[in-house]
Amino acid sequence: MSEADLLARRFEENRSRLRAVAHRMLGSGTEAEDAVQDTWLRLSRADVAGIDNLPGWLTTTVGRVCLDRLRTHTSRPEQPWDTATPEPDPSDGGPVDPEREAMLTESVGRALLVVLDTLAPTDRFVFVLHDMFAVSFEEIAAVVDRSPAAVRQIASRARRRVHQDGTVRETDPARQRQVVEAFLAASREGRFDDLVSLLDPHVVMRADPVAAGLGSAAETHGSAAIAGFFNGRAQAASPAYVDGVPGAVVNLGGDLRLAISFIVTDRIIGIEVVADPAQLATLDLTVG
Repeated sequence: MSEADLLARRFEENRSRLRAVAHRMLGSGTEAEDAVQDTWLRLSRADVAGIDNLPGWLTTTVGRVCLDRLRTHTSRPEQPWDTATPEPDPSDGGPVDPEREAMLTESVGRALLVVLDTLAPTDRFVFVLHDMFAVSFEEIAAVVDRSPAAVRQIASRARRRVHQDGTVRETDPARQRQVVEAFLAASREGRFDDLVSLLDPHVVMRADPVAAGLGSAAETHGSAAIAGFFNGRAQAASPAYVDGVPGAVVNLGGDLRLAISFIVTDRIIGIEVVADPAQLATLDLTVG
């Protein structure tokens, strides 16, 4: 198999994820297909040897493509999103099938798309990539030219806006809280299999440098590895909301030592551990 064929195969392995990101960003299956195709063109022109994490690169790139499109729509609102005819996607068998587009919209949730459409382009970009696809604040910050702390604040603002609508089941905070509490209980009780079942197979856990110095890797991938890390732990963790996201805090001797936030869809797809005192001081924490 040639290098070009191998690259095309790896892209196809990520196509459904990229389409999901693009559809949540743009609200249109037609636009999403165009964005995915544009991402493929960018990949075909990129120095692939310099890409360490291809799935992450593709997710960020399709998000960047969508952000550019949203900004164009905002500055030129007279152009309807769904009037343009997409170029056929040779790897996908032709133009977008309207029935498939309708099914895609239904799978995302019409209520969610309506609420996302009320967000400013940057807010939508941050919320979709972080809260739905567990892209780190650092990676997002590089795209929107903001600091990670500023991006965290944008995510918190967008999250509050989205959660105001109780019809948005995909991001239902009550359901997210149930998953997190079940995870913490399984962690305390050493139920490894239950931990694995609550984690997405491709879950990623990120820890800041201070937390990494306490024994956590800066980045850990996969449900088995992360379940192993948490198995039998969380004894001192108390449920909390961290910047509006279900999570936990660890207090020792009356001092806040850790804040853990969980990104949850149907299962946990991302975990962020903060131990830096300066960063902890900026978090909006609600314990209990």
